[in-house]
Amino acid sequence: MKNPRRAFPRETPREEDEGILEGRNAVTEALKSGRPIDKVFLASGETDAALQHLAAQAREAGAVVVTVDRRKLDAMSLTHAHQGVIAQAAARAYASIEDILQTARDRGEAPLIVICDGLSDPHNLGAILRSAECAGAHGVIIPKRRSVGLTATVAKTSAGAVEYMKVARVTNLTAAIEHLKENGVWIFGTAAEGSVPMYHADLKGPAAIVIGSEGDGMSRLVRQSCDVTVHIPLRGRISSLNASAAASVLLYEALRQRMGE
Repeated sequence: MKNPRRAFPRETPREEDEGILEGRNAVTEALKSGRPIDKVFLASGETDAALQHLAAQAREAGAVVVTVDRRKLDAMSLTHAHQGVIAQAAARAYASIEDILQTARDRGEAPLIVICDGLSDPHNLGAILRSAECAGAHGVIIPKRRSVGLTATVAKTSAGAVEYMKVARVTNLTAAIEHLKENGVWIFGTAAEGSVPMYHADLKGPAAIVIGSEGDGMSRLVRQSCDVTVHIPLRGRISSLNASAAASVLLYEALRQRMGE
């Protein structure tokens, strides 16, 4: 007989094990304590009222709740006693968009924000947080769905930047962009076919730089919400930079412009 666990290989790297919570009591107590929870995995078909109440508490706390086949939970489990629920704790609490804008006000600076449109690689997000912190950005915005959250791997890759960089996680990215626009922030989307070379983009004022997903770039609605699309000049044979490298290049172009150099 085949081992059913092999049909669902573990998706959680070993380095993220410290953020994994298994079982109803562990997840319930984490929620009670206010510990930030990134995602909760529930066994599909589970009708237990207590488990459904736990799911409602998790959603109220801002966690993404996903139903999965119980065999997948078995494959993810380290204790083999998950009781139908596994949670992934966030490395730190999320901020709000207003928190990010207030940080810029407190510094007396024009907002500089990075918007990540569906990044799935925690190493990319961690590297972006590191570059954003080093370049003096005020915050990073990520969507709740179809995006990596503040996992242990993200925290490790950020080399400590996760402790200083405000990260807002939003339900609707296009609505978040409209909110930024209402606060005077210009939205600069990055794309290989962008209409403006990055050196011609005015990044001195309130600016949010949109970095698309690793495979597909910006989603259609996010692209349509951008005020300007910019491209990074490339002289080699490779047609694009990866997401974190592109973010770093644009952040430091913004810093160069803001320093008046």
